Amino acid sequence: MASPPPLITGDDFYQTLVENAAEGMLTIDEQSNIVYANPAVEDILGYSPDELIGSSKMKIIPERLEPVHATALESYVETGERNIDWDGMELPALHKDGHEVPTLISLREHEHDGDRYFTGIIRDITERRKRENQLQDQKDRLDEFADILTHDIRNPLSVAQGYTEIAQENHKSPELEKISDSLSRIDDLVDDVLELSKEGRSIGETELVDIEDCIHETWDSVETHQATLRIEDEFESIMADKSRFQELLGNLFRNAIDHGGENVTVRVGNLSGEPGLYVADNGPGISKSARTGAFDHGYSTNQEGTGYGLSIVYQIVEGHGWEINISESSEGGARFEITW
Repeated sequence: MASPPPLITGDDFYQTLVENAAEGMLTIDEQSNIVYANPAVEDILGYSPDELIGSSKMKIIPERLEPVHATALESYVETGERNIDWDGMELPALHKDGHEVPTLISLREHEHDGDRYFTGIIRDITERRKRENQLQDQKDRLDEFADILTHDIRNPLSVAQGYTEIAQENHKSPELEKISDSLSRIDDLVDDVLELSKEGRSIGETELVDIEDCIHETWDSVETHQATLRIEDEFESIMADKSRFQELLGNLFRNAIDHGGENVTVRVGNLSGEPGLYVADNGPGISKSARTGAFDHGYSTNQEGTGYGLSIVYQIVEGHGWEINISESSEGGARFEITW
């Protein structure tokens, strides 16, 4: 049996660890005087340890925050009650050249030779803050884009709905009814896209949904050409965002027709042995090598496709907390299995 590694002890070893730590470390006494600073502090705040030790911590505190910092420490020393998060709080620190550095600070209290000290571990989060700001800017632009997009879609949509209503008053036909239903569906999707883009969610409120009704309604709203729909089983209702669930089904139906041709047969049924459903077709299928990336944005084997249909399906599935897998149907086509 191998011998255990030797136990490393001694002040020199721990001093070396602290001196070479990537995070900055500052220790202050009860009067807010800095009694220790490690070399990493200079990388964050520009001050060498010698320039900080012996001075007040206020040297690295922005002026507007000095009263808050002083009160917080005094209050804790007197009462023992923590009024800040010691395990990680974001605070600006003052750099030697005068600019503020966003930092994440964790505090620990300890005693040495009967005296009370507080050590702060300091991390520079400038890059993280930049990424957060970039993400917020992107979200703001997406929100603006969603507003413009929905406005530009809704105007011609309203015109189309108006003319369709006039046509229905003069001519009753199933074709006009399908057009009207499709326009209403687009209108609902516009509302959903606008709401969800601003709330940052992939689904909205859920309700008890009749699966078979959703299948029929969705199939009627898709350009199916001479494609055939076969519902293999009876379904129980599920909790889902109905509009998004229909969008999921619609994208799977369109995917089958786009790749399987206008005469493709699409089958929908229950999964065997677990809750969920499958959507299968008798088209060319999806090769095993392509299945992994099939849900990626922009992926498509159809030159006229946008490559977003299956990525939207995946987003909706994931938003509901479900799972989706691709396999081969009994006819050699694609089979999508969704479990919930």
